[in-house]
Amino acid sequence: MAAERPEKPARKAKDSARPAKDSARPVDRVTHDGPERIQKLLARAGIGSRREIEGWMEAGRLTVNGLAVAPGQKATVEDRFELDGKRLEVSGASEVLRRVLIYNKPEGEVNTRKDPEGRPTVFDRLPRLKEHRWISIGRLDINTTGLVLFTTDGELANRLMHPSNQIDREYAVRIFGEVDDAMIERLLQGVLLEDGMAKFTDLSPAGGSGMNRWFHVTLLEGRNREVRRLWESQGVRVSRLKRVRYGPVFLPSRLTVGKWEELDQKAVDILSRSVGLGSVDIPQKTPDEKAAHDRQRRKSPGRSGKKTPGNKWAVSDTRPAKPASRVSKSDRPRSKTPRS
Repeated sequence: MAAERPEKPARKAKDSARPAKDSARPVDRVTHDGPERIQKLLARAGIGSRREIEGWMEAGRLTVNGLAVAPGQKATVEDRFELDGKRLEVSGASEVLRRVLIYNKPEGEVNTRKDPEGRPTVFDRLPRLKEHRWISIGRLDINTTGLVLFTTDGELANRLMHPSNQIDREYAVRIFGEVDDAMIERLLQGVLLEDGMAKFTDLSPAGGSGMNRWFHVTLLEGRNREVRRLWESQGVRVSRLKRVRYGPVFLPSRLTVGKWEELDQKAVDILSRSVGLGSVDIPQKTPDEKAAHDRQRRKSPGRSGKKTPGNKWAVSDTRPAKPASRVSKSDRPRSKTPRS
């Protein structure tokens, strides 16, 4: 070890992902042999997020070759890693495996790997992996529904979550209370919360009337309960919240609550390019692996077993267009009140 909105009609996308096809094309494997920062290596192996791993280091829970380590130190996959005295399997970090799932999170699930209270988690329904682990890209609180991305590549996860990359998240939010022009202006200009200034980069009406109205809002960061706290700072209450987009990935209307799907090569490449990463080929599944994968996906419970036509998921390689003018209370709704 070296010390050192309601679901409004999807915007037209230039690229739409389609189901991956089995093929015999070779896989372009990206390998890592030299020492690198421990949190980066472990994140790539799917052990946890970089922030989570740094917390283990600071708490003295993580050791390498029997010695406590600190953020910034380097190691290789040949070193021995232990968390709370338990050996960690890191061989998966020797090469990049970049798979991505989209998941429609229901209300009542917690966005953590294990819950001390025994509540269901977003990981419970995901397909099992042998040498890697799914990493959640961003979090949703227990009462928030909608799009959650998962990947096996810690570097991709880190870049998609890091504030410096300015990856926008879009939410459909139902507000109980009176919303006026001055309130919308404040939310777009910036509000001082307990952890600093925050604002929506976009805010548009999306249906409803009276004291219950829907809006679509966009943020460039993912602070804890930020959407809810911004609205609550104005004296109104969020009665429903759903994430409908993360960067270039939209939540498709065909994906029912509690269901997941895997992005194909084209969609993963678009997502990777959005944070400056090159393409890494997705390994093709064997017939047995594909059959097991399909069985588990069908078993994942949803609200309906019906299939709907259209693309499985929409991924765009361009940022959504900004509205031509600032919204006001009198603007006409752009979509119907959601059924979700």
